[in-house]
Amino acid sequence: MKRQLIIVAILLGLLAAAIIAALSLGAERISVISMTELDRTILTEIRGPRVFLGACVGASLALAGAGLQALLRNPLAEPYLLGVSNGAALGTMLAFVLFEGSEWSRPAMAFAGAALATVAVYQMAKSRAGMNVERLVLSGVIVTTFLSSVIVMLTTLLDAAKLRSFTFWLLGDLSQATTTGIFISFGALLLGGIALISQARALNLMMVGERDAFDFGVETDRVRLLVFGGASLVVGASVAASGSVGYVGLIIPHLVRMTIGGDNRIVLPCSVLTGAIFVVVADTFARTLIAPRELPVGAVTAIVGAPLFIYLLRRS
Repeated sequence: MKRQLIIVAILLGLLAAAIIAALSLGAERISVISMTELDRTILTEIRGPRVFLGACVGASLALAGAGLQALLRNPLAEPYLLGVSNGAALGTMLAFVLFEGSEWSRPAMAFAGAALATVAVYQMAKSRAGMNVERLVLSGVIVTTFLSSVIVMLTTLLDAAKLRSFTFWLLGDLSQATTTGIFISFGALLLGGIALISQARALNLMMVGERDAFDFGVETDRVRLLVFGGASLVVGASVAASGSVGYVGLIIPHLVRMTIGGDNRIVLPCSVLTGAIFVVVADTFARTLIAPRELPVGAVTAIVGAPLFIYLLRRS
């Protein structure tokens, strides 16, 4: 227990350092000691909301990835690969087209799209013998491809200005952060985190096998419903606010398990903190590498995440 508390304290310190660095760095550097009125405006209205939204997004995606990997007993399970992110993106796009003036419609429809995609993939992957890893990955690829095609078709309904904005958002964009978006993302993270972390002990048993977990008294249907619902909620809110930020839900849980072991009681909260650190740092690079222009944060996470996952794959 002492070791776990030390790890959590270290991650909290690293997250605080990443947030302070992200608030200070950018096209316009901000000095905490001698802050001007312009610096305060940049900090409170532009950079601050973006940094805190990035932390919520990273924490949400890493939490969803860790929960899905534990539930499905599949190291490749993550929101992007299983089509959950694309389902949320499609829901957000429909809200963008149909309810342009309502900011609350985007996370609501994103959650609905994520939930429907999750159910579809799970039902396609089931067989009489139980959950099949190969069927799960194939089902996720099929659903992801189908939803991507629908999104591309719907982009023809957008004019040139909206198309450019939506395309940049789809690649992962935190520049449109708003106070409402932060509250929605944080609220979804809080509810989803409670739902998933409360099932950590049950997930430990289900990683051995659902039948064995049921014999030990685990209500597998209830656990499955809470994990799928919590993952869909956090992914829907994240995608609605920032677009598709890939690889966070895939590599962060792997790194955490390699470092501290496979106990989900510590893996889930540590994944939340590590995911937040990863996206905050990635967005800082996205804002500063070619300043004053910006890169999509999803491109940065993919550039870092893909080689890292290949290394983890070869090592294991």
